[in-house]
Amino acid sequence: MNNVHIYKDNVDTDVIIPARYLNSSDPEHLAKYCMEDIDQEFSDRVEVGDFIVAGENFGCGSSREHAPISIKACGVKAVIAKSFARIYFRNSVNIGLPAIICPEAATAIENNNKISVDLEKGIITNTSKEETYEFQKYPEFMLKIFDEGGLVNYAKKYW
Repeated sequence: MNNVHIYKDNVDTDVIIPARYLNSSDPEHLAKYCMEDIDQEFSDRVEVGDFIVAGENFGCGSSREHAPISIKACGVKAVIAKSFARIYFRNSVNIGLPAIICPEAATAIENNNKISVDLEKGIITNTSKEETYEFQKYPEFMLKIFDEGGLVNYAKKYW
């Protein structure tokens, strides 16, 4: 069970990773500044295996792939939201970071809740509230993309 970091609606890519830090595409560099403009302590608090839980339209704004890269590089296991901007969702899958659409979970999960995610079954378990939330399971090929760490690694292995 891991920690959650809660954010509201319309978290755009400019606050996920501010443009002033895009002088490098190194994931470790980006991780240091992830969420800085919306949560200055995020990079100090986040731990490997944590989750981001957000409202509507997570990842709106520019199409930069740096946003999900910075989140993944922080060790975040998945982002759970009511909805995602389409380009963010695609970029997230491409780099191997699950973007889970589950309005029920995004509404019910609170700070300090401990949760786990089963991508194969499409279930989020909130042990703090003794609740489970279902989301649409990913197709098998997308699970393999996540297992391989992203689309490039998947393509190298399976094509």
